[in-house]
Amino acid sequence: MVAPDTDRTPGVTGAPERATRTLEIAMIGTRGVPAAYGGFETAVEEVGRRLSDRGHRVTVYTRGSQSRAKEYLGMRVVHLPAVPQKQIETLSHTGVSVLHAVTRHRPDAAFVFNAANSPFLPILRARGIRTALHMDGLEWRRSKWGPRGKAYYRWAEQFGVRTADALIADAPGIADYYAQQFSVPTEMIRYGAPLLDDAPTDGVRALGLEPGGYHLVVARFEPENHVLEIVRGYRDSSARKPLVVVGSAPYAATYTQQIQAAADGDDRIRLIGGVYDQDLLDALYHHASTYLHGHSVGGTNPSLLRAMGAGTAVIAYDVNFNRDVLDGQGRFFRDAAGVADALAAVESDDRLVARLAGAARDRAATAFRWDEVAAQYEDLALRLSSGHSIHRDARRATRSTTEWDF
Repeated sequence: MVAPDTDRTPGVTGAPERATRTLEIAMIGTRGVPAAYGGFETAVEEVGRRLSDRGHRVTVYTRGSQSRAKEYLGMRVVHLPAVPQKQIETLSHTGVSVLHAVTRHRPDAAFVFNAANSPFLPILRARGIRTALHMDGLEWRRSKWGPRGKAYYRWAEQFGVRTADALIADAPGIADYYAQQFSVPTEMIRYGAPLLDDAPTDGVRALGLEPGGYHLVVARFEPENHVLEIVRGYRDSSARKPLVVVGSAPYAATYTQQIQAAADGDDRIRLIGGVYDQDLLDALYHHASTYLHGHSVGGTNPSLLRAMGAGTAVIAYDVNFNRDVLDGQGRFFRDAAGVADALAAVESDDRLVARLAGAARDRAATAFRWDEVAAQYEDLALRLSSGHSIHRDARRATRSTTEWDF
């Protein structure tokens, strides 16, 4: 479970302000709470508990949780089933969640996560429930989806633009994409960054590592996350500190084999698989010399924010999303040679590493605050419940014939 962040802006008593109007708010389309999977789930937990603290009644639709509790951190939790198959798990759970919302709950506003869930928006709107759709990154560009999956995501993206009352983008690049491709406005709401000032060293040392003495990668093994380029670049470098790679590939056996082949014969490279102990993962982030981030198709990436909040210098894939999140305060690469160059630079200059680490931590603390994120969600929910909608202008939106330049 992701540890709650506590970056509240204190008032006179230190308690969060109460909302001027209490709303029923539904959060639909994720694995729900407690957060134990990814960025969407962390956002639902962090935002949902803050909205609850402010007096709103928040319902989170959840699937697959080991906990069967009906309440969590002030949020009402509704556990509903899903078909356990990659292609339809999310859609099946969202479908039954939407039916529950319109027949048993009927919230004042709903936040639906993942553009793939857009086919269910008309059901919510038919019941007078204003809905914001969180578009996430550009899912149709992910290699794990075959031609049909990619075609579906592109269709669902446009359908969501045409049917939602509001669209949420988590990065300026995503907002720019929807403005250029569909001529529609979005609500630009980022994620928050968990801040970590210290972490035990026991777990790191148990892995045979020394604090400050290794480079770290945390990613699913998918081509758009550029793990292979990172491993190849490291192998070709003269780096002395080991490379620790945390991750696995549930849908990419061939890509995993390529990564393993690139690492074979180099005892500096440690492929340790998935790490599901959050305390150990936090310690790995905090005690790394650098964090190498290869993600290229998402918006504001939670793994990158976690490294920044832990005060770790970042070497990132050179794409506008990552440059924006880091505000340019990192080393950047586009290929294996760029990885090798970046590693040479950081291993030869401790002051550079310290400067990048401090800049990343400051950026996380000032630009990615969960309290501010929750306040933006609250403002949007209040506007939705009062009738705000882009639907009239966006319902006939079509995709631009000019391809988006990434």
